[in-house]
Amino acid sequence: MTYPDPSSRSQALARRAQASLPGGNTRTTVFMKPYPIYAARGEGCRVVDVDGVARIDCINNFTALIHGHAHPALVAAATAQIALGSAFGLPTESEIDLAELLVSRLPAVDHIRFCNSGTEAVMMALKAARAFTGRPKIAKCEGAYHGSYDYAEVSLDPGPADWGGNAPVSVAYAKGTPASVLADTLTLPFNDTDAAVALVREHGADLAGILVDPMPNRAGLVPADKAYLEALRDVAHEVGALLIFDEVITFRLGHHGAQGLWGIDPDLTTLGKIIGGGFPVGAVGGRADVMAVFDPTAGKPALPHGGTFSANPVTMRAGLAAMQLLDHAAFARLDAIGERLRRGIDEAFARHRVAGRAVGLGSLAKIHFTERPVRDYRSAWQTHAEAARLARLNLELLNRGVLAAGYGLIALSTPMTDDDIETVVAAISDSLAEVAAM
Repeated sequence: MTYPDPSSRSQALARRAQASLPGGNTRTTVFMKPYPIYAARGEGCRVVDVDGVARIDCINNFTALIHGHAHPALVAAATAQIALGSAFGLPTESEIDLAELLVSRLPAVDHIRFCNSGTEAVMMALKAARAFTGRPKIAKCEGAYHGSYDYAEVSLDPGPADWGGNAPVSVAYAKGTPASVLADTLTLPFNDTDAAVALVREHGADLAGILVDPMPNRAGLVPADKAYLEALRDVAHEVGALLIFDEVITFRLGHHGAQGLWGIDPDLTTLGKIIGGGFPVGAVGGRADVMAVFDPTAGKPALPHGGTFSANPVTMRAGLAAMQLLDHAAFARLDAIGERLRRGIDEAFARHRVAGRAVGLGSLAKIHFTERPVRDYRSAWQTHAEAARLARLNLELLNRGVLAAGYGLIALSTPMTDDDIETVVAAISDSLAEVAAM
């Protein structure tokens, strides 16, 4: 079946959804025109839609499913816990087990606290920074996505008209964002060390924390320069602020996350996605003195935090199983197939004489239709022509059996074989041939 097909079951479900969901949609990230493809089931590295079409899944629920779909060990862990109970108004041993594993892998994390999403993890990290320092302002990088919290959304997608100079303007992402949110959010240029340090020093007296993703997806999936991250760490401590690493996605880059690859210890770390084994999850961890803002043993903590489903035992057990599967050998394998994918994409661009490249690290890749150096959000900004080529590429991939994110992101999973990677590379090459003919 070729997409789009007005006779498809996905099209019928999209029409039905219009009656009960705004625009027929619950997640903006899965919206597609003229209609989204509805999933029916997943099998390893493939997802099967409601019309029975199977595709290699290179989205993996936006990087969350590092072991693909329905991995037997994760199914067994979740099923065993569900048989014992899915949620309690009491703590369970499962949260201790997962916390101990995560603390053992992250030298900068002494204590950890669970929540239900990456958005919530970032929100609690920012609130923890404020509670610890007693200061109001947060700094974040232009174009970086950190979830749906007002402060984390500032300057997520500003257009060139709103960029300003080397001191980016704080721009609202959603209509109705209070002016006070913009005033208390400092926007930093990514990978521009001198400009970022100068801005932090200028606002340092009011700054609670600096939030940074070491390889921000929406800002191009370009790895941060080590010198940039080191400078942020040093200037944060100079002005008395906390350095916060958002590793909701980048924790999949290695056994010790991105901070292990870069050799930098942040004060706080946010986690999510892969640590839940396919179930909703988030976590914030860090130094014991900072994490003490959550400690209720002496009475009301500086930062009270609950959550009906936080540390849900089904998530904890599936997450523990998922992380145990991610040993050093698994990461080495993911690194190898990721490198093969990125190299194959670059070779395909050259073969078809189309301007473009793949960036990323480990099991992540992002396609850019440009030959200019991509170092930050602004250099990753797509022209209309580049956006049109990417849209065409994604459509061609859908009809060649590959599911990739609409903004060019590819996330690999452990069930993928060498043959699967070759199939994806071949599909990209064939699709680029069609793009070249545009």
